[in-house]
Amino acid sequence: MLDWKEMFDLQAPLLEIVIRGSVMYLVLFALLRVVLKRESGTTGVTNLLVIVLLADAAQNGMAGTSTSITDALLLVTVIIVWSYLLDAIAYRWPIANRLIRPRSLVLVREGQILHRNLRRELITIEELHEQLREQGIRDLDDVYEVRMEPDGQFSVTLRGGGDLRKRRRKPRY
Repeated sequence: MLDWKEMFDLQAPLLEIVIRGSVMYLVLFALLRVVLKRESGTTGVTNLLVIVLLADAAQNGMAGTSTSITDALLLVTVIIVWSYLLDAIAYRWPIANRLIRPRSLVLVREGQILHRNLRRELITIEELHEQLREQGIRDLDDVYEVRMEPDGQFSVTLRGGGDLRKRRRKPRY
């Protein structure tokens, strides 16, 4: 026999659900933003975070454990609201944008490797050269600039006077 009241009844206080969802989202966002920028691939860190948290939050409501559907739906809503709010804040205020959305990082400038920036992202010279080879670049003298973009991809600007060409490819890790 189905217990409809128990299935939709809140089992945790509303404020607790909001606080738990907020703390988990913000802590994971900060950790992923700082630590795993390079590993995020083509999926943005925020999108990856929302997908993982939504799946976990929704699972609680679908599993039929002691968590009600209403609890799970409220938690999912809190996660989506935080994602939207951070995007809106980043859009409206440039200072917040710098904290919320990572910038691209220059790894090579005018053919010179910026070792400090490689160390910062734990990229070896061999990995850098591998990325350049995958884009058909054999010599750093041909490169004006290499950047690691916020999504973890490398973009290369070649030397060539006024005709600078950009190529982007997905990194393989």
